[in-house]
Amino acid sequence: MNSLRGEDVAQVARSWIGTPYRHQCSVKGAGSDCLGLLRGVWRECFDDEPENVPAYTADWSEPQGDEILLKAAQQYLFPVDHRQIDPGDVVLFRLRENSIAKHLGIIGKTGDVPTFIHAYSGHSVVESPLSNPWTRRIAARFSFFEEIN
Repeated sequence: MNSLRGEDVAQVARSWIGTPYRHQCSVKGAGSDCLGLLRGVWRECFDDEPENVPAYTADWSEPQGDEILLKAAQQYLFPVDHRQIDPGDVVLFRLRENSIAKHLGIIGKTGDVPTFIHAYSGHSVVESPLSNPWTRRIAARFSFFEEIN
């Protein structure tokens, strides 16, 4: 896609809604986990993924305290901690206090009722309210696009 905007990324992510949750999968309509959703959106918007993703466990190296997901986001996406969230932004979550970031989603809508799109274990790809409990768990925010001043 040429001239992509964050809203376009959010719309592509939204097209994955209903895809069943499947650990380590990234196939729209067949199965996806949260990273698989991000990978699939990347492929649809930007072509090839930047690297092959090795097999990973559901604990995301939590016992070792290794921030694998955060490190990968820092390598391939652009941090946006200095501005409000926008549609299409990627948010990483710490599901427990003092744990590693091991869940992610893509911002769907902002405003009075912000949402994020994510693959939810035991369910499917869904669009959920970015409620206070989720907001408190945000570990980092990124964009697919470099901000130009």
